Amino acid sequence: MTAGPVLMLHGIGGCAASFDDQVPAFEAAGHRVTAWDAPGYGPSPDPDSAPGMSGYAEAAAALLDGAEPAHVVGVSWGGVIATRLAAERPGLVRSLVLVGSSRGSGRTPEGRAAMAARGAELERLGPAEFAARRGRKLVSPEAPADLVYRVVSAMARAIRLPGYAFAAAAMAGTDHSAVLGTLDVPALVLAGDRDTVTGPGESRAIAAALPGARLEILPGAGHAANQERPDEFNRTVLDFLAETER
Repeated sequence: MTAGPVLMLHGIGGCAASFDDQVPAFEAAGHRVTAWDAPGYGPSPDPDSAPGMSGYAEAAAALLDGAEPAHVVGVSWGGVIATRLAAERPGLVRSLVLVGSSRGSGRTPEGRAAMAARGAELERLGPAEFAARRGRKLVSPEAPADLVYRVVSAMARAIRLPGYAFAAAAMAGTDHSAVLGTLDVPALVLAGDRDTVTGPGESRAIAAALPGARLEILPGAGHAANQERPDEFNRTVLDFLAETER
Protein backbone atom coordinates (compact mmCIF):
# COMPACT_ATOMS: atom_id res chain seq x y z
CA MET A 1 0.00 0.00 0.00
CA THR A 2 1.28 3.46 -0.93
CA ALA A 3 1.94 5.72 2.04
CA GLY A 4 -0.72 8.41 2.25
CA PRO A 5 -0.17 12.17 1.96
CA VAL A 6 0.64 14.14 5.10
CA LEU A 7 -0.36 17.72 5.87
CA MET A 8 1.60 19.46 8.65
CA LEU A 9 0.10 22.49 10.42
CA HIS A 10 2.39 24.58 12.62
CA GLY A 11 1.71 26.31 15.93
CA ILE A 12 0.61 29.90 16.41
CA GLY A 13 4.22 31.05 16.73
CA GLY A 14 5.62 28.73 14.09
CA CYS A 15 5.92 28.30 10.35
CA ALA A 16 6.64 25.59 7.80
CA ALA A 17 10.26 25.52 8.99
CA SER A 18 8.99 24.12 12.31
CA PHE A 19 8.83 20.78 10.47
CA ASP A 20 12.33 20.80 9.01
CA ASP A 21 13.17 17.71 11.05
CA GLN A 22 10.03 15.91 9.91
CA VAL A 23 9.66 16.50 6.17
CA PRO A 24 12.76 14.50 5.02
CA ALA A 25 12.00 11.60 7.37
CA PHE A 26 8.35 11.37 6.34
CA GLU A 27 9.22 11.64 2.65
CA ALA A 28 11.82 8.89 3.08
CA ALA A 29 9.00 6.72 4.44
CA GLY A 30 7.07 7.28 1.21
CA HIS A 31 4.69 10.05 2.25
CA ARG A 32 4.00 13.11 0.12
CA VAL A 33 4.36 15.94 2.66
CA THR A 34 2.93 19.45 2.67
CA ALA A 35 4.09 21.72 5.51
CA TRP A 36 2.16 24.96 5.31
CA ASP A 37 2.79 28.55 6.25
CA ALA A 38 -0.66 29.52 7.52
CA PRO A 39 -2.43 32.55 6.01
CA GLY A 40 -0.64 35.63 7.31
CA TYR A 41 2.55 33.73 8.22
CA GLY A 42 5.93 33.69 6.51
CA PRO A 43 5.50 34.06 2.74
CA SER A 44 1.74 33.35 2.80
CA PRO A 45 -0.47 36.36 1.95
CA ASP A 46 -2.30 38.18 4.71
CA PRO A 47 -6.02 37.38 4.95
CA ASP A 48 -8.33 40.27 4.10
CA SER A 49 -10.25 39.66 7.32
CA ALA A 50 -10.16 37.36 10.33
CA PRO A 51 -10.72 33.81 9.01
CA GLY A 52 -11.91 32.25 12.27
CA MET A 53 -11.13 28.63 13.00
CA SER A 54 -13.37 27.36 10.21
CA GLY A 55 -11.63 29.69 7.77
CA TYR A 56 -8.24 28.25 8.66
CA ALA A 57 -9.64 24.75 8.30
CA GLU A 58 -10.90 25.63 4.82
CA ALA A 59 -7.51 27.08 3.91
CA ALA A 60 -5.93 23.80 5.00
CA ALA A 61 -8.54 21.85 3.02
CA ALA A 62 -7.62 23.82 -0.09
CA LEU A 63 -4.11 22.34 0.06
CA LEU A 64 -5.50 18.82 -0.27
CA ASP A 65 -6.41 17.67 -3.75
CA GLY A 66 -9.18 15.42 -2.46
CA ALA A 67 -7.94 12.41 -4.43
CA GLU A 68 -7.26 10.62 -1.16
CA PRO A 69 -7.58 11.68 2.46
CA ALA A 70 -4.46 12.90 4.24
CA HIS A 71 -2.85 12.26 7.59
CA VAL A 72 -3.04 15.65 9.31
CA VAL A 73 -0.33 16.50 11.85
CA GLY A 74 -1.08 19.62 13.88
CA VAL A 75 1.14 21.19 16.52
CA SER A 76 -0.58 23.35 19.17
CA TRP A 77 -2.75 25.85 17.21
CA GLY A 78 -2.23 23.63 14.18
CA GLY A 79 -3.81 20.78 16.13
CA VAL A 80 -6.88 22.90 16.81
CA ILE A 81 -7.16 23.65 13.09
CA ALA A 82 -6.72 19.95 12.35
CA THR A 83 -9.54 19.12 14.76
CA ARG A 84 -11.86 21.59 13.02
CA LEU A 85 -10.84 20.19 9.63
CA ALA A 86 -11.71 16.66 10.76
CA ALA A 87 -15.06 17.88 12.10
CA GLU A 88 -16.09 19.91 9.06
CA ARG A 89 -14.36 18.07 6.21
CA PRO A 90 -14.06 14.48 7.50
CA GLY A 91 -13.64 13.02 4.03
CA LEU A 92 -10.28 14.77 3.72
CA VAL A 93 -8.76 13.37 6.94
CA ARG A 94 -7.31 9.88 7.11
CA SER A 95 -5.89 10.30 10.60
CA LEU A 96 -5.18 13.00 13.16
CA VAL A 97 -1.94 13.61 15.03
CA LEU A 98 -2.42 16.32 17.67
CA VAL A 99 0.84 17.53 19.22
CA GLY A 100 0.79 19.71 22.35
CA SER A 101 -2.63 20.82 21.22
CA SER A 102 -5.67 22.08 23.10
CA ARG A 103 -9.43 22.16 23.00
CA GLY A 104 -9.18 25.88 22.22
CA SER A 105 -8.52 28.96 24.32
CA GLY A 106 -12.23 29.77 24.45
CA ARG A 107 -12.77 26.93 26.91
CA THR A 108 -12.15 29.23 29.90
CA PRO A 109 -12.64 32.99 30.39
CA GLU A 110 -8.99 33.31 31.43
CA GLY A 111 -7.70 31.49 28.37
CA ARG A 112 -9.96 33.50 26.09
CA ALA A 113 -8.80 36.83 27.51
CA ALA A 114 -5.11 35.92 27.46
CA MET A 115 -5.23 34.75 23.86
CA ALA A 116 -7.29 37.74 22.70
CA ALA A 117 -4.57 40.05 24.09
CA ARG A 118 -1.77 38.43 22.05
CA GLY A 119 -2.14 40.69 19.00
CA ALA A 120 -1.77 43.86 21.05
CA GLU A 121 1.27 42.36 22.78
CA LEU A 122 2.93 41.68 19.42
CA GLU A 123 2.15 45.20 18.24
CA ARG A 124 3.65 46.68 21.41
CA LEU A 125 6.82 44.56 21.52
CA GLY A 126 7.55 43.89 17.86
CA PRO A 127 8.34 40.43 16.46
CA ALA A 128 11.91 40.12 17.77
CA GLU A 129 11.13 40.94 21.41
CA PHE A 130 7.84 39.05 21.32
CA ALA A 131 9.63 35.95 20.03
CA ALA A 132 12.42 36.31 22.58
CA ARG A 133 9.89 36.31 25.42
CA ARG A 134 7.63 33.54 24.12
CA GLY A 135 9.88 31.30 22.05
CA ARG A 136 11.94 30.10 24.99
CA LYS A 137 8.80 28.63 26.57
CA LEU A 138 8.29 26.27 23.63
CA VAL A 139 11.15 23.98 24.66
CA SER A 140 12.23 22.42 27.94
CA PRO A 141 14.61 24.19 30.33
CA GLU A 142 17.30 21.68 29.32
CA ALA A 143 17.05 22.44 25.60
CA PRO A 144 20.42 23.30 24.00
CA ALA A 145 21.13 26.91 23.13
CA ASP A 146 21.20 26.25 19.38
CA LEU A 147 17.66 24.84 19.47
CA VAL A 148 16.40 27.80 21.50
CA TYR A 149 17.98 30.15 18.97
CA ARG A 150 16.43 28.26 16.06
CA VAL A 151 12.95 28.31 17.59
CA VAL A 152 13.09 31.97 18.62
CA SER A 153 14.56 33.25 15.36
CA ALA A 154 12.07 31.26 13.27
CA MET A 155 9.21 32.75 15.28
CA ALA A 156 10.53 36.27 14.82
CA ARG A 157 10.70 35.77 11.05
CA ALA A 158 7.31 34.09 10.73
CA ILE A 159 4.90 36.20 12.76
CA ARG A 160 3.45 39.57 11.89
CA LEU A 161 0.25 41.55 12.09
CA PRO A 162 -2.54 41.11 11.22
CA GLY A 163 -1.95 37.37 10.71
CA TYR A 164 -0.91 36.57 14.27
CA ALA A 165 -3.78 38.59 15.75
CA PHE A 166 -6.26 36.78 13.48
CA ALA A 167 -4.87 33.43 14.62
CA ALA A 168 -5.12 34.44 18.28
CA ALA A 169 -8.71 35.64 17.79
CA ALA A 170 -9.59 32.27 16.24
CA MET A 171 -8.14 30.46 19.24
CA ALA A 172 -9.91 32.78 21.68
CA GLY A 173 -13.21 31.97 20.00
CA THR A 174 -12.78 28.19 19.98
CA ASP A 175 -13.81 25.45 22.39
CA HIS A 176 -13.76 21.95 20.89
CA SER A 177 -14.82 20.19 24.10
CA ALA A 178 -18.10 19.08 22.53
CA VAL A 179 -16.59 18.38 19.11
CA LEU A 180 -13.95 15.80 19.98
CA GLY A 181 -16.38 13.05 20.89
CA THR A 182 -18.08 13.32 17.49
CA LEU A 183 -14.94 12.58 15.46
CA ASP A 184 -14.59 9.20 13.82
CA VAL A 185 -10.94 9.10 12.76
CA PRO A 186 -7.81 7.30 13.99
CA ALA A 187 -5.99 9.71 16.29
CA LEU A 188 -2.66 9.99 18.05
CA VAL A 189 -2.39 12.60 20.80
CA LEU A 190 1.20 13.43 21.68
CA ALA A 191 2.78 15.74 24.24
CA GLY A 192 6.16 16.42 25.77
CA ASP A 193 6.39 15.71 29.47
CA ARG A 194 8.10 19.10 29.97
CA ASP A 195 5.42 21.06 28.11
CA THR A 196 4.45 24.11 30.18
CA VAL A 197 2.36 25.85 27.49
CA THR A 198 -0.62 23.52 27.08
CA GLY A 199 0.75 20.75 29.28
CA PRO A 200 0.39 16.96 29.20
CA GLY A 201 -2.85 17.25 31.16
CA GLU A 202 -4.56 18.95 28.24
CA SER A 203 -3.38 16.23 25.87
CA ARG A 204 -4.73 13.60 28.26
CA ALA A 205 -8.10 15.35 28.26
CA ILE A 206 -8.14 15.45 24.46
CA ALA A 207 -7.21 11.78 24.20
CA ALA A 208 -9.92 10.84 26.70
CA ALA A 209 -12.54 12.74 24.67
CA LEU A 210 -11.47 11.39 21.25
CA PRO A 211 -12.96 7.94 20.65
CA GLY A 212 -10.19 5.35 20.44
CA ALA A 213 -7.36 7.87 20.51
CA ARG A 214 -3.84 6.82 21.47
CA LEU A 215 -1.87 8.97 23.91
CA GLU A 216 1.93 9.21 23.87
CA ILE A 217 4.01 11.35 26.25
CA LEU A 218 7.55 12.07 25.02
CA PRO A 219 10.09 12.28 27.86
CA GLY A 220 12.40 15.27 27.89
CA ALA A 221 10.37 17.30 25.40
CA GLY A 222 8.71 20.66 25.83
CA HIS A 223 5.79 22.13 23.87
CA ALA A 224 7.53 21.89 20.49
CA ALA A 225 8.15 18.17 20.93
CA ASN A 226 8.73 17.59 17.22
CA GLN A 227 11.65 20.03 17.27
CA GLU A 228 13.15 19.07 20.62
CA ARG A 229 12.93 15.27 20.23
CA PRO A 230 12.70 14.81 16.46
CA ASP A 231 13.93 11.22 16.27
CA GLU A 232 11.52 9.93 18.91
CA PHE A 233 8.72 12.05 17.47
CA ASN A 234 9.26 10.84 13.91
CA ARG A 235 9.45 7.20 14.96
CA THR A 236 6.29 7.44 17.06
CA VAL A 237 4.23 9.22 14.42
CA LEU A 238 5.47 7.17 11.45
CA ASP A 239 4.70 3.95 13.32
CA PHE A 240 1.18 5.24 13.99
CA LEU A 241 0.65 6.22 10.35
CA ALA A 242 1.89 2.83 9.14
CA GLU A 243 -0.42 1.05 11.55
CA THR A 244 -3.34 3.21 10.44
CA GLU A 245 -2.68 2.36 6.81
CA ARG A 246 -2.46 -1.36 7.54
